[in-house]
Amino acid sequence: MAHRPDSLTNPTANPLTDHRETLSCEAFSHLLRERRSVRDFLPTPVAPELIACLLADAAQAPSWSNTQPYRLAVATGAKRDQLAQDLCANFDAGMAAVRQGWRGKLRAAIKRRGLPDGDLSTQLSYPAELQAKRRDTGHGLYDVLGIGRGDHAARERQIRRNFEFFGAPVVMFVFAHKALKEFAVLDAGIMLQTLMLSAQAHGLATCAQGALATWGGPVRAAFAVPPSYLLVCGLSLGYASADPINGYNPGRADVEGLCLRD
Repeated sequence: MAHRPDSLTNPTANPLTDHRETLSCEAFSHLLRERRSVRDFLPTPVAPELIACLLADAAQAPSWSNTQPYRLAVATGAKRDQLAQDLCANFDAGMAAVRQGWRGKLRAAIKRRGLPDGDLSTQLSYPAELQAKRRDTGHGLYDVLGIGRGDHAARERQIRRNFEFFGAPVVMFVFAHKALKEFAVLDAGIMLQTLMLSAQAHGLATCAQGALATWGGPVRAAFAVPPSYLLVCGLSLGYASADPINGYNPGRADVEGLCLRD
């Protein structure tokens, strides 16, 4: 990629007086393309001051009228472990109920154990134009993992890994203010991308996980979440392992596929 002069990236830049350190266009593009959704982390702890640095960067994200209509819950150590235990217990109970049919679902409803209690449903029906991309990504992922289409037990174990945070030592939960509806969720997404890029720049890896919004009960029990905030997703964060799964890249649409035609 050719280097673009400052006059293109910043028309008001004055090379004689502006001495601010800037990130080159090439470095930023490389950062974007190197980021992956990592699904296997090392147990190595992330220093609290490094987490604080990422959060400080995330706090700079733009938002609707600068309302910053989102909140983050951050868990490490014993709290992280307890959340993983509680969420996995919900997952196990939910899958057991599904295997037992309507009787199992009724039993789960009575015991209030296993059925989703998140603020937003994570059980979505994908339209045909999006389902194809979702299916291709899933097939590619399971091929790298060596999981066959008919190996339902292995697929269930891999889904369960979401609630173990893929072994990451840090988990974050993203909340958006319900009063601003979709716009708060949009702002939360911008903030989350800012945080993930900061993590990438600091040598850390991330995985944004919609699945972590399935059960809100354990999260609300662990944090003082204002009732006006809805759980949108989670984020696992840490250092990537050398597992081949972390090299998986499903690719992205080209510019023609991104932009609408005249």
